[in-house]
Amino acid sequence: MEIREIDVLDRSQLAAWFDVEVEAISHDRPHAVSRTFDALVTQVTEPNEYHESHLLAASEGGVVVGIAELGYSLQDNPHLADLEVTVRPEHRRRGIGRALYAAASAQRRAAGRTSAFAEVNVVRDEGPLTFARAMGGESVHEEDHLMLDLPLADERVRELTAKVVNDYEIVTWQGRCPDELIDAYAEMRTQMNQDVPVGELDWEAVVMTPERIRAGEARLAKSYDIVVAAARRADGVLGGYSLVYLAHGSDQVWQDDTLVMPDHRGHRLGLALKLATYAVIVAEHPERVSMHTWTDPENRAMCATNTAFGYRPVERMHEVQVKD
Repeated sequence: MEIREIDVLDRSQLAAWFDVEVEAISHDRPHAVSRTFDALVTQVTEPNEYHESHLLAASEGGVVVGIAELGYSLQDNPHLADLEVTVRPEHRRRGIGRALYAAASAQRRAAGRTSAFAEVNVVRDEGPLTFARAMGGESVHEEDHLMLDLPLADERVRELTAKVVNDYEIVTWQGRCPDELIDAYAEMRTQMNQDVPVGELDWEAVVMTPERIRAGEARLAKSYDIVVAAARRADGVLGGYSLVYLAHGSDQVWQDDTLVMPDHRGHRLGLALKLATYAVIVAEHPERVSMHTWTDPENRAMCATNTAFGYRPVERMHEVQVKD
């Protein structure tokens, strides 16, 4: 068996690497939100001053049997790497995962990263979590992966809409944030990073500047449609936002952040924001059949909102960290 970092500019190597990811996800996780090949290409080949990725492959006889993905944030958390290891189902329990983990760990240590984390998803089989723990990882935070079938019944939409308090104007945009809102939007994105539960994960909240948001918008637009809803008070102050990604060529929706700023809570803005993004999705992207989000079970307010929509749990996500 040979383990090496692939040339991400070689489409044949990248496609063989991606094939392992697709096969493993299809086998293990029936409700996973899978990235597309185009999204992977953009991630690893487009210039990015904030993050870099390295892809390792384990091969036998010219066939890729396992993969590892190693990532570094370049402007924050200099001690940390993200690390994922995946092995084709028919090649598991042969030591391939351990060998990939060892190779990737040696590479991230050489880069000066003293810790690594991964998202480990459990449906029924806890094998992936057992493997992570065997590598020295500790589950430091858990979230439920929730799924919502689309579209919602008209009656449910009417019931949810009736609960909204109309003290705010809901502003929506797709793709690029309007220039006049970018500073306030960046402030809210930074607040989200500070508020999001991470358990005992050794991670420092990232400051989202307008420049960083603009760079992300330009890069992501090549693989995703982006829908954002923001709540604006009569005095022009933004009180919250909801961010949704729709991968090109997919029938899924990834509901990312939903934040209500501290001074604006208690007005059911989370519900109003989610309804606003939902309205855009069903009107302009009717091919989407499901929405997915991740919520800390202890976040009772958001759990109540998600339950009202009809989200149901399909996986438990563990954030696992290992420290040298």
